[in-house]
Amino acid sequence: MKKLVVIADWASDSLTCQEFNSALCGYLKSPAGARVSFVASTPSTIHTSFLISQIVRTEERYGLPQQTVIFQNTDPRIQTDEAVEKAKGAEFIVIRLKNGMFLCGPNAGYDFAMISDQIQNVYHYPGLDKGSQFRSRDLYSRVSAHLMDELEDELELEEAQLSIVPRLAGMYVAHMDNYGNIKTTITEADLKGKFELHDELTITLNGVKKKVTYVSNLFGGTPGQLVIYPGSSGQKDNPLMEISVWRHFTEKNPTTGLHEFAHPRPGQEIVIG
Repeated sequence: MKKLVVIADWASDSLTCQEFNSALCGYLKSPAGARVSFVASTPSTIHTSFLISQIVRTEERYGLPQQTVIFQNTDPRIQTDEAVEKAKGAEFIVIRLKNGMFLCGPNAGYDFAMISDQIQNVYHYPGLDKGSQFRSRDLYSRVSAHLMDELEDELELEEAQLSIVPRLAGMYVAHMDNYGNIKTTITEADLKGKFELHDELTITLNGVKKKVTYVSNLFGGTPGQLVIYPGSSGQKDNPLMEISVWRHFTEKNPTTGLHEFAHPRPGQEIVIG
């Protein structure tokens, strides 16, 4: 049986996780052997996209991608401002990556955008976009279980064009880690040729404009200095940039990137210049 990684904007709620897990186990051939982990996203589809891409990369480097299924559920109904019937949301899709990994979930916003170049096949699963306020438990758990049990041929899938999964362009907050470091969608290549190490950049985020120093790593400047640097996420040879402050955490007020930019949220745009 394959393991399941659940990435969802409800995953910080323990009751919701357990309800989903109970439904999932009810569909599995051998629930006693199920391996399920939960990663909490926010209602930002850019945030979910980043989490998916990072877990996919980590599985490729260190794990077993062909023995892994990812189910995501972040669907803030960004496609409409009107009332919907039967809690209708984004269309449910199943994706097979070039590395053999299966992913599934609603195709809302940019949920799958950051792995779009790794997709081999995309499939629609008609009828799963409405009918329940808690679709993850009531509808999506069965699909996740079948993918774990390698029963994808028994699913009522319809092949779709790869173009239904959008690509992400621009600079955004991708994730806030537990230290308050701001992980971004900016790559190291985006800055090379435009800035040199130790240059000062002007960054505007969340209505706050700050001078930020470009350094080689979080500890490449001095303690207390606001910096931008290649982080631990993204491609090994072209990592994603992070914005933060080197702190010893013994300071009276150990502010980091989170505080410097007034608690930005994943999905917010970053402007350089």
